[in-house]
Amino acid sequence: MKASTLSLVVLFATLQGTVSNAGQDFLVKLKPGTLNSFRFMKTFSTGDQKVETLTDEWVHVKSSAASNVRFNNGLTLKQTLQSNEMVEYVQPNYKIKLLENYKVNNPYQRSLIAKALESSPSTDAQTDNPPIPNAPTNEKVGIDSDLNKQWGMNDIGGKEAWKIHKGNRSMIVAVLDTGTDYTHPDLVANLWRNPGETGVDTNGKDKSSNGVDDDNNGYADDIIGWDMARNDNKPYDVAVEQLKLIFGGGNPGHGTHCAGNVAARGNNSIGISGVAPNVQIMTLRFMDEKGSGTTDGAIKAIKYAVDNGAKVLSNSWGSEGEDPAEDASNQALKDIIQYAQDHGALFIAAAGNGHQGVGYDNDTDGKPGYPASYNHDIIVSVAALDSSNKFGSFSNWGVRSVDLGAPGVKIYSTVVGGGYSDKVVDLPMLGIEVFWDGTSMATPHVAGAAALYWSAYPEKTWQEVKAALLNNTVAVPELQGKLVTGGKLNVLKMLEAK
Repeated sequence: MKASTLSLVVLFATLQGTVSNAGQDFLVKLKPGTLNSFRFMKTFSTGDQKVETLTDEWVHVKSSAASNVRFNNGLTLKQTLQSNEMVEYVQPNYKIKLLENYKVNNPYQRSLIAKALESSPSTDAQTDNPPIPNAPTNEKVGIDSDLNKQWGMNDIGGKEAWKIHKGNRSMIVAVLDTGTDYTHPDLVANLWRNPGETGVDTNGKDKSSNGVDDDNNGYADDIIGWDMARNDNKPYDVAVEQLKLIFGGGNPGHGTHCAGNVAARGNNSIGISGVAPNVQIMTLRFMDEKGSGTTDGAIKAIKYAVDNGAKVLSNSWGSEGEDPAEDASNQALKDIIQYAQDHGALFIAAAGNGHQGVGYDNDTDGKPGYPASYNHDIIVSVAALDSSNKFGSFSNWGVRSVDLGAPGVKIYSTVVGGGYSDKVVDLPMLGIEVFWDGTSMATPHVAGAAALYWSAYPEKTWQEVKAALLNNTVAVPELQGKLVTGGKLNVLKMLEAK
C-alpha cells in the first residue's frame, strides 16, 4: 500500500470560546475613571482570584475556583463581575490555537509513523531558550543563495523594488506569533534591539541582563521583544519535531517562517531575503509550543508593539467566527486593535483558512475570519495565492472584507534551527509531504511591503500607506469580484507610484 501525499491548509489560529474546566478566566472592561482600576484590583485580588491590568480599560481576572462557586452575595464570579458598578463589560478570555490539519488519520500511515517514533530519539520541544546573540558586526555581502527558491518575491516585484529601496532601521515590524528563532543567521541582524535596554546602567552593569526595567515600559530586559506565553524576555520559537508534529500536533515553527518573509536579511550571501530586507523585526510570542495561547496574550502583544514603536503589525492568526456558544463577543480584541489605530499603526491580518481547509466568503459566511473582518480602518486583510494567480484552495475571500492577495502556497522561508524550507514535513520514505501554505504565509508578504514603502516614504500616514498597498495591486481576472482590489500585491508598483 502506498502512503498518500499530504498538503497543508493549517497555519491559521482560531479563537475558541470554551473556558478551561480548571477555573475561570475573564477579561473585564472597566468604566471610565482613574481610580476604577485601583478600586477593582483591591476588591477582586483576593483568595483564589488574581487580577492583572492589561490596558487603561481592561483587566484580566483569573480564578482557580470552579465556575459554580458562589460569593457571599449568592452570585458566581461572572455574575458578580457583571453586577459590579465599576464594570462595563465581561467576556471569556478566549483561547487561541493553531489548527492542526496536518495530523495523519490514515491507519496505515499512522502505524508507519508510530514505528518511526519508536526508533527515533526523543525530540520534545526544548524548555530552555538559547541566549540572545548580539547583532553581527561583520556581514559577508553577496547575492542571497536561495533567492531563486522564493517564487513569491519574484511575483511581487521584490528584486526590482530593492533597486529602489530596501528599507531602513527606523522602520519596525512586529511579528505577533509563536516567537522566532532569534539565533537564525538570516534573522539575527534584523532583530529589533530595544535602545532602552542596551548599553550600561548607572552602576556600569549591562542593561540587557541587570533584571531592571530600565526604560520603564513594564518589561525588564526586553532586548528584542517579549514572550507573553511564558512571561520572559526570550521569545524563542519553540517548535515540535516533524514526526511528533504530524502525530500529535503543535507549533511547527510558524513565527520563524513568517518573520523570514517579512524581513530576512538581504544581500548577505546566505539563504533568502524578506520583502523588506533592512527593516527591524520585533519578536512577540503569545502562542506556545503547543500552538495555543489566550486573548490576554494577544492584547499584551499588540499593546507592547504599539507602545514600543512598531508601525506595522503582522498577524498570521485569527478565528473562524466568534463562538456562538458564548454571549459575549471579543470586545477586548476589538478595543486593542482600535488602540493600535489611534496610535497610527497598520494591522495586517490573515483572511482565514476556511472551514476544514476549504476557503469561503468572509462577507456572507456566518463565521467570517476575525480579526481580519473587524471593521477597523487600519486592518488590511490578506488572501493566499499560488504561483498561477489562483486562490489557495483553503483561502478565504470577500469583495467587501478581504483587500488583496499575496503569495501563500508552497512558500520558502526561514525555519527553526537556522535552515530554510517550503515544507513543514518532508518524509519521503513515508510518502508524507506537508507544505508551508496558508493566509498565514501571505500576510507577512504584505506586512513587509507596507514596511518597505513606509521606510522609503516616512512622511506618509498609515492611511496613505494602506492606500498605496490597495491602489497599486496587479489586476487578476480570477480575483475580480472576490477581493476589494481584485488584485495581488506588487511592491515594485507601490514604490514607483510614490
